[in-house]
Amino acid sequence: MKKDLIWRWVFFVAGVTIMSLGISMSIKGQQFGISPWDVLHVGLFKHLGLSIGTWAILTGIIIVIVTMIGTKKLPQLGTWLNILFIGSFIDVFNWLLPDITSFLGQLIIFMLGVIVMAVGVGVYVSPNVGAGPRDSLMLLIIAKTGWSIKKVRTGLEVIVGFVGWILGGPVGVGTVIIALLLGQLVHYALPMSQKLLFKICGYTLPFTKVSTENQK
Repeated sequence: MKKDLIWRWVFFVAGVTIMSLGISMSIKGQQFGISPWDVLHVGLFKHLGLSIGTWAILTGIIIVIVTMIGTKKLPQLGTWLNILFIGSFIDVFNWLLPDITSFLGQLIIFMLGVIVMAVGVGVYVSPNVGAGPRDSLMLLIIAKTGWSIKKVRTGLEVIVGFVGWILGGPVGVGTVIIALLLGQLVHYALPMSQKLLFKICGYTLPFTKVSTENQK
């Protein structure tokens, strides 16, 4: 059991790190626009200051409170760590990754960033030690409606992107691509990550039923 728990936390930490890297990669390709959630964070940054990562943390806390009311359950430790880690890692990777000025370079890093983000979501959600605030909201909606992962994820991305645009966040064709494509990629990345973890740990995780029944 101890070995299983260690592997689940390894997947979680690896997943949030990968996702943060993907977010920063997409920001470096901002010529095409950024992800809907980051459009919101940038919009808030423009109006109120602080940093993109800080706003990711603050909005995450608000979403956790809403989800907590909807589920009437306290969030897992992983949820709180997700808020802190991703917000902090975004600022770190934004500092570490070089700025790219060429059109082709920004296109490549942006598209790779979308893929990396989706993989990160699948990896860190799979061990079920606490989904991030945004994904906790996604799982709540799935549980309440029975809709598919890709439908719920895509719907949330579109709504958040629109709100961020109203606040003045940078919206471009890349924002639309992420809103429409990220949910589709997570739809496949999550079950694949669960299967890998299943092979390592040798048991079925509680979230497997949700991810496999919502494939349509």
